[in-house]
Order: sequence, then structure tokens, then C-alpha cells
Amino acid sequence: MIKAVIFDMDGVLIDSEPEYLKIDLEFARKKNPDVTLEDLFGMVGSSREDAWSCMARAVHNGQTWEELRDEFRRTVDPYSQMDYRRIFRPEVPGILEELRGMGLRLALASSTGITIINRVLTENNIRSYFESVVTGAQFKRSKPDPEIYHYTAACLGLPESQCLAVEDSTFGVTAASRAGMKIAALIDPRFQFDQSLADYRMERLSEVVKIAAELKKN
Repeated sequence: MIKAVIFDMDGVLIDSEPEYLKIDLEFARKKNPDVTLEDLFGMVGSSREDAWSCMARAVHNGQTWEELRDEFRRTVDPYSQMDYRRIFRPEVPGILEELRGMGLRLALASSTGITIINRVLTENNIRSYFESVVTGAQFKRSKPDPEIYHYTAACLGLPESQCLAVEDSTFGVTAASRAGMKIAALIDPRFQFDQSLADYRMERLSEVVKIAAELKKN
């Protein structure tokens, strides 16, 4: 029986990953014009080191992943370019309303920094739905480490077994699995995510309502 649903943000509530990849590709092609979008797919949903190691392999110019990451941070501001209302999934408020109406508690556990999380939630008028909002910046280890999910469950005062995590990426699904949560994974055919650890795989985010209803009864 579940009592809470914990959402990831990027790729779940907002379709941000293709937008960030475009910005990453522009940066990469200044280093190596032959880099393709597919070369950077490994950056999506990855830890900081894994993402920028993927960038380093793609540009292959002798810079370390740390040097590339630091240069990107100095010279690129991807967040100021983003229209979070445009890439927000319009079905989300209705989904959150239905889940809350079922008596389920809602939380957010995202690797993104709190400033951007707050901007996404505020600009799309959904902050009030979430009892707890947790950012990966609070922890030493990123997903796939389960620490963020253990902490979020603790904030809710619930055992992990009573939480359903809604994820999309390989690392996100792995983190929730290691935390001992039920997992509903949103399928994204654009990326080669391994969602084999998920209990459910969804073609549409709205399917989470039926999944949560079933798990709430059992």
C-alpha cells in the first residue's frame, strides 16, 4: 500500500532534457564541429561526473571533464534561456489534483538546484501540491545513489515501501529501486534509458493515476 507519490522533475514534469541537450551541443561543437546530438545522449539523467565525461569523450580535445564543466559554467547560462512554461507538461496539474484527491501525499525529488526547481514550480503554479521539495544539491552523491529518496521518504515520515517514485532516466530509476520504492517510469523513446528496474512503464504520464490507485488499495 502506498501513501505518497514522489516525482522527479526533469523529463517528468517538464520536457527539459532535449532543450538542455541543444545547449550542450552548441557548446560541444565549438570544441569539435563533428559532435552529434546522439553523442551527448549519455549526459541525460546522469550524475555530474558521468554527464561531463560523456561530453569529454564527444569533443575529444584533451580537456578533462572537470575543465569542460567549469568552462561551461563560466560561459553558458542554460537556465536563463529556458521557458519553463513552454516545456511544462500541461497534464501535470490535473494529475496532481487527482492524486491529492485520493488522499496521497506528494513530494518532489530532483537533482536540479533549488533555484531552478522553485522557478519551475512557481511559474507553473504547482508549488502548493508538494508537501516536500528536495534537491540533489543537498547531498554529496547524486542519483543513482538512493540518498535523495531515503531523505524524501524521511521528510514525509513514511517508509520507502509506501512511496511510489515517478522517474524517467536510468539513474533516477536505479536510485528509487535502491531505496526500495515502487517505480513508475515514463517512457521516452528519444533516449536509451534502462528502465528495467521499474515496476511500471508508462507511455503517458497520466497513467500514474491508475497505477497509484491500484497500489493504494493493495
